[in-house]
Amino acid sequence: MPSSIASYQWLLYIFTVISSLQVSATRFNIPRLSPTRGTILQNPEILSATISEDFQTFYYNQTLDHFNYRPESYSTFQQRYVINFKYWGGGAGADANAPIFVYLGAEEPLDGDISVIGFLTDNAARFNALLHRYYGKSIPFGSREEALKNASTLGYFNSAQAITDYAEILLHIKEKYNARHSPVIVIGGSYGGMLAAWFRLKYPHAALGALASSAPILYFDDITPQNGYYSIVTRDFREASETCYETIMKSWAEIEKVASKPDGLSILSKKFRTCKPLKDLYELEDYLELVYADAAQYNQPPKYPVNMLCGGIDGAALGTDNDILSKIFAGVVASKGNKTCYVNPPINGSETAVGYRWQTCSEMVMPIGIDNTTMFPPDPFDLSNYIDDCKKLYGVSPRPHWVTTYYGGYDIKLILQRFASNIIFSNGLRDPYSSGGVLEDISKSVVAIHTVNGSHCLDILRANQDSDPDWLVMQRKAEVEIIEGWISKYYADLQSNNRNCTQNKRKGNNK
Repeated sequence: MPSSIASYQWLLYIFTVISSLQVSATRFNIPRLSPTRGTILQNPEILSATISEDFQTFYYNQTLDHFNYRPESYSTFQQRYVINFKYWGGGAGADANAPIFVYLGAEEPLDGDISVIGFLTDNAARFNALLHRYYGKSIPFGSREEALKNASTLGYFNSAQAITDYAEILLHIKEKYNARHSPVIVIGGSYGGMLAAWFRLKYPHAALGALASSAPILYFDDITPQNGYYSIVTRDFREASETCYETIMKSWAEIEKVASKPDGLSILSKKFRTCKPLKDLYELEDYLELVYADAAQYNQPPKYPVNMLCGGIDGAALGTDNDILSKIFAGVVASKGNKTCYVNPPINGSETAVGYRWQTCSEMVMPIGIDNTTMFPPDPFDLSNYIDDCKKLYGVSPRPHWVTTYYGGYDIKLILQRFASNIIFSNGLRDPYSSGGVLEDISKSVVAIHTVNGSHCLDILRANQDSDPDWLVMQRKAEVEIIEGWISKYYADLQSNNRNCTQNKRKGNNK
């Protein structure tokens, strides 16, 4: 029986590709849900990248609609999955019951996730690999243009369909490779972390356990205070530099003051080197809000983006251009690098952009707002406006209560302690999305692991022996030990079950 993850002979690596675009239907932007800071929208060339030669690509004939019996529901599309056969030659012999590890990725293409998500590869020398409907090459209706055309075709694009896709493909793979008794562990970060937790709850027969990293499953239906996210962003910046925090707080009034001048938008466009002339001050304010949010959410070693950004702001005070807006722009450059332009670059209209916008306008309604206690201008979440703008885009209304209806969320400890098991909710408390995460143990096997200085999905990223702090190393070690415990108990139960079946069979033959 395997004693550590590093010794497992078969690991299945499953990826979900989700967009990072902050294009919500309203003025307010929903911060990106992705394990990694890089964005497909800024690097469209990675859409055409090839995966490692270690992986072989397959396609599963997937059902379009799992939840009703209308004739059109039986339509199918080709759903992509990939498997690494480098260390595994089939489901026979010693490998027959080896674990299957399923990574439910988010936002980045398959290739990007493989290169940066290191939890599996760092803890297991052998693994295999799948893809989320409507993203990448798993496109229903024959083409991307047709699939994303309108609400009628986009209507099959939701988390419930996606996790059911996973269940079908997992059962198919286990049958195909004689791995019926292989325990499955699902792992995901951010949106993928939500999917991992929800998959374990909805399909306990298909997954033995789940690691849900930085999964804000409680940021729905006002379970979490609307200002939770930006309160943590504010705290992160204030702890990094009081002067930086104060400069940012003062900058909003200065931006509005300049914008009110007859040529104010032109002045701001030049000051911030915008890609196109600003149409209004909200373009600039939205951009800056997301720059600060991005730095806080992904404030990880060794670079620590919040410190870099504040270093630019505080450092500008020593130069000749030390007015407030020059300091803010210096922070942007320190964070984003020296580019030809900022703020409003050309929009990449990929399926990732359209896809995540659809999800936030249908089921993923996260009421993130800003009150007057942060370093940002007050901007409360207005559900009525949000619904109106989504209806203008798609002709359908969002369902703000659907996630809590279908997956739950209210009184989570009271409910889940009675039936759920084998879920790790991991969070870093410097991650703004930790405000919507599970931070306390629910039961002995539904546990919360958090680190005071951790950032978004840091625990599942590739380990770096030179820069990873001890607390991060210990967090990953604790997660591995918990998963090993799940699998060891499963093997013991499987052995006992097989022994009982053999004994019962012998008794039957002796009658």
